[in-house]
Order: sequence, then C-alpha cells, then structure tokens
Amino acid sequence: MSAVVCAREPDLPLEEFRRVLIESGLGTTRPIDDLPRLRQMLAGAGPIMSARAPDGRLLGVARCLSDGAWVAYLAELAVSKSAQGRGVGQQLLQAVRGDLGPSVTLVLASMPDAVAFYEKVGMPRMADVFFYSRQR
Repeated sequence: MSAVVCAREPDLPLEEFRRVLIESGLGTTRPIDDLPRLRQMLAGAGPIMSARAPDGRLLGVARCLSDGAWVAYLAELAVSKSAQGRGVGQQLLQAVRGDLGPSVTLVLASMPDAVAFYEKVGMPRMADVFFYSRQR
C-alpha cells in the first residue's frame, strides 16, 4: 500500500478517530461511546499522525503524548482491519519516529494480540513496566 499518505493531523475529526478505533479492534478497549472523553483524548494528545488512502479515507491513526524533547508515549496505533497486513502500521510508526526525531524515546503498552506486530517491526521489549490502571 505505497500510496498511503502519513501526516500530522492535529485536528483529526472525532468521528473518523472513533471509526478507526472500532474498525481496528481497539474499540473494545477504548471509550468509543463516550464522545466527550474521546474528544478529550484527541485534544490532549500530540503528535497525532494519520494514514490516509489516496481517496482521503482514514486507514490508521497513531496518537501520542509527548514532551517533544525526551519521551513520547504511543497511546494508540489503530489500523482498520481492511488495511492491516499492508504496512500501514509500520508506515505510521516510521512517520511518528521521523516526526519526533532521534532524541525522543517512543514507548508503548501493547495489546496482547499486537505483540507479534511490534516484534516483527523490530521494537525491543522493555521488561520493567509499572502502571496504575484506570478505574473506569
């Protein structure tokens, strides 16, 4: 899928973001029916990188939280099932890394069914990760 265009998209439309979360399978773990919360997720993020088909259809999203100098957390890498296996996720990762630059570490917490993808693209594991889970 070489015609995919990845670009920063800070004003990503809420409904398109919601649709890709659902189509990617992440809708089961995200608050897709809580539009104010989804809106806040977009408003508080940066950078947000989109992958679009030549016709403009949103195929995938990488939503990060970053200080822009030291670290970025990849909160979502969501690719519509119809575009999975075509390199869109890898293109989004490359676009995010290129945008952040070589001095910013990119970290993420993988969903169990996506571990093989991150291993395949050469992302090393980090053994010691700690977190407090959200209550809702």
